[in-house]
Amino acid sequence: MERLREQPYLMSFGTGGLYINESVAIARLHAAGGDWEATVIGAQERGTFPVRKASSARRSIREIVNRLKRLSADELALLIEGERSEQAALLWLAACRAYRFIAEFAVEVLGDRFLSLRTTLTYNDFDAFLSAKEEWSPKLAELTVSTRAKLRAVLFRLMREAEILSQDNQILGAMLSPRVLAVIQAGNLDELGYFPGAERLVGRKG
Repeated sequence: MERLREQPYLMSFGTGGLYINESVAIARLHAAGGDWEATVIGAQERGTFPVRKASSARRSIREIVNRLKRLSADELALLIEGERSEQAALLWLAACRAYRFIAEFAVEVLGDRFLSLRTTLTYNDFDAFLSAKEEWSPKLAELTVSTRAKLRAVLFRLMREAEILSQDNQILGAMLSPRVLAVIQAGNLDELGYFPGAERLVGRKG
């Protein structure tokens, strides 16, 4: 995860959620090895997002593509034909790859709390994490109160839809399928750290 530390903190995830259905639809549109910009245009033309404002649809489609393009060809194939829980896990993985802040929150907050059996997660945990990161990033320190609240709400929604946070804000141990485990292991095994307790699924410790 060394590369993560070299990335800036991009905070444009403050809209929607995992977009599972829409992400699968856009992944189906994308030709293997093709141009993602063409995929964006195709998704817009097909009305993947049936909303009144075209600008809102464009923004959502671009956000989805920003995440999907982080997935490998094998991961995209599994996203298209996998079970709902597999799709959710892969889209959480994509979000972590796209956003350093989410990845670090997953490892440093979700993972650490799960291992120490402090599984209740609160908005205060998000606020404390953001405050700690602000010391190293002027960009984070410039976020407005309303933007912070929106990002916090969206991140909690993402975690619930990814099935790593319950509706009553309990951190859940990852239950990754063998197929999801296989594609992660084929890439970077350290990325299991984005899923609380997932190391136990392959016999890893720490």
